[in-house]
Amino acid sequence: MKIKNKLLQSTLRLVLPAVMCLSLAAPFMAVAKPVSKPNILYIMLDDLGKEWVGCYGAEDIKTPNIDALAAGGMIFNNAYSMPSCTPSRTAVLTGKYPWRTGWTSHWDVPRWGVAYFDWKKKENTTFATLMKANGYSTCAVGKWQINDFRVEPHVLKKHGFDDWALWTGCETGNDKVSKSRDYNPYINTPAEGSKTYKGKFLADVSTDYLINYMRQHKDEPMCLYYPMPLPHPPLVATPDEPNVKSRIDKHKAMVRYVDKCLGKIVNTLDELGIRDRTIIIFSTDNGTIPGITGTVNGLPVRGEKGQKTERGVCAPFIVNGPGLVPAGVVTDALTDFSDLLPTFVELGGGVLPEGLIIDGKSIAPLILGKAQDSDREWILSMGESAGQITEDGVRNKDAFGKRVIRDKYYKVWVTNKKKINRLHDLHADPQEKTNLVKSRQPAHQKALAKFQKIVDSLPDQDAHRAYEPRAMNAWDMQLSVKKGQ
Repeated sequence: MKIKNKLLQSTLRLVLPAVMCLSLAAPFMAVAKPVSKPNILYIMLDDLGKEWVGCYGAEDIKTPNIDALAAGGMIFNNAYSMPSCTPSRTAVLTGKYPWRTGWTSHWDVPRWGVAYFDWKKKENTTFATLMKANGYSTCAVGKWQINDFRVEPHVLKKHGFDDWALWTGCETGNDKVSKSRDYNPYINTPAEGSKTYKGKFLADVSTDYLINYMRQHKDEPMCLYYPMPLPHPPLVATPDEPNVKSRIDKHKAMVRYVDKCLGKIVNTLDELGIRDRTIIIFSTDNGTIPGITGTVNGLPVRGEKGQKTERGVCAPFIVNGPGLVPAGVVTDALTDFSDLLPTFVELGGGVLPEGLIIDGKSIAPLILGKAQDSDREWILSMGESAGQITEDGVRNKDAFGKRVIRDKYYKVWVTNKKKINRLHDLHADPQEKTNLVKSRQPAHQKALAKFQKIVDSLPDQDAHRAYEPRAMNAWDMQLSVKKGQ
């Protein structure tokens, strides 16, 4: 693998001296000594596209700590998230696509109730459960949103996490207390349950809790999950920049705070002497919110969270691990969020349980420098609309959810009738303005035939969310669709 991108070359020239001084990245070498069970830290931001990350060409902000990870590790150009929050989170946790888990639409469990991420269902087996069984200590901080801590205060333990500090989400019926996600956050921990942290900033509480966990467990392999709540709205001034007023300046301040938190975590890994046996994967759950526009190569790039455009789902994705992950690499390898679970398991020296069905493919050989590419021939993203309450429970609006599928060159859009209605050449048309679906050119016809086979291989009916129905709570959303409607 080699540095094949002028942007990264420029980034390396700018940040490498600081990187070496701060020990945020490794020298340019492939692999030092093997580590049988490296620590794994997965950081997933909330609502941030590539246009706000320096190493991806962002011109309106500086992100030195994120850029240092990229300079000392691998930067992926073709990594897919899902278009919205909970579809991304469940794909990460289970290694399955939303069409298989049923989370093909966003569902805010603390706010709407009824459905939930049921730990009793094998379909919902998490990477934390598997890593814990493989001898890892597990911790999650930040944002969860797919269970209600009022119903099951220790649900994270049932999902495989030893410890956690998570914003509860906005709990309907308790929203005056719980809706605050930044200042005075309402956070659940195993020791103290759910409570308000007066005068605190959620990112600080989450980061400090994670750092304290790392200090306590530094001598054992750790699998750490940090779904960071920033920079999701409401856009706010941060403790470092309390006087910013405009929406765009608040957004920038929140992104800079993300970068600061990352630097604090990496510095702690250095201080604890475990940086050289820790692999950090840094990404985001979807694109930037609409109404926030960045600049790349002198051109405006608007946020397209909730859309299946590349700006909405082609996420920043950086992997760094001094002596473990090759440094200074830009890769066009395909990967998506379903690949994380099998990757974590392989990195930890484990094997997937017999009978556990997943969609992802491990990219461990690639990020360890043992392969030049991933095993992926295509990646998929779906899950941008809301679900609905029916007499049968929470159901998605479409039997077959709309989705996009791409390879390294082409991308198709698939309708809820399971028909391809758009084809784009992503090299010639990265903004997806020219629809080639009716083109008679042989290359385009060949691409359509390839993707049609993939579409035909998918079930006609997406799965429903796997959960055992339970008694209604006072705050649960009421029936919205009756049978026959």
